[in-house]
Amino acid sequence: MEPLFADLVRLFDGPDVAALVLMGSHARGDAAPFSDVDLVRFVRSNEADKAQTLFVGDQLVVVSTVTPARIDPWFREPCEAVDTIRGLRQARSLLDRADYFAAIQARAHAFVWDEQMQRKADQWASAELVGLIEEVHKGLNGFVDGGHGRLLNARFGLSWLLSRVVAVQRGVLMHGDNGIYDDLVNALGVESRWIRLRRTAWGIEDDKGVAPILVQQVVAGLQLYVETVQLVSSALQSDDVAKVNVTVERIQHLLSASL
Repeated sequence: MEPLFADLVRLFDGPDVAALVLMGSHARGDAAPFSDVDLVRFVRSNEADKAQTLFVGDQLVVVSTVTPARIDPWFREPCEAVDTIRGLRQARSLLDRADYFAAIQARAHAFVWDEQMQRKADQWASAELVGLIEEVHKGLNGFVDGGHGRLLNARFGLSWLLSRVVAVQRGVLMHGDNGIYDDLVNALGVESRWIRLRRTAWGIEDDKGVAPILVQQVVAGLQLYVETVQLVSSALQSDDVAKVNVTVERIQHLLSASL
């Protein structure tokens, strides 16, 4: 075992610890120079410790504790599954008493995104699109009056949160915290309209190296909301359809009259 990892076992083992597991880039073997070490302590009690962030030598280490109660939702709830399953599959054990983590990892490898999971994902995505109507209205108002506060608030919801909606509704299992960009590009295709709009909404430079200004980012985000509704239309719940459709019409009306 590498000296750093041996030190982590020594520092974070204890009577209640069932397993110590590396996740993230150091488990996958693609860590960058400033990548933190994600260490997960699986404990047998349900008294969780707070997450810790510390330096071990020169290495930044983030330690989280997982209790037995936290494990089942990873396999039953769409948001949890999207965030966790792929990471579990790629994780590396440093300490595993009685194959505690091996059983969890085997469960992750056997995980299937089934019809029940899809129904839950659809319900969640539909509710999120309704929740984002407020962000749409901030974006519409910011587009009209140029208010930076409104535009900045809208930009977040109409880029990051719409990305979350699509990832969960499509069951895109993320490879880590940074997967929200590349994993969705791989799932939808780099040339898809949704991906191209999101690129602009995030302020990423175009092929000529020109970055969109804030209002252009928000306009792309408003268009991304419309595109997302079309992309996940099968997920919309009956109680949400009218509200979402009115929102789409407002976006299209304002942008068609102004652009």
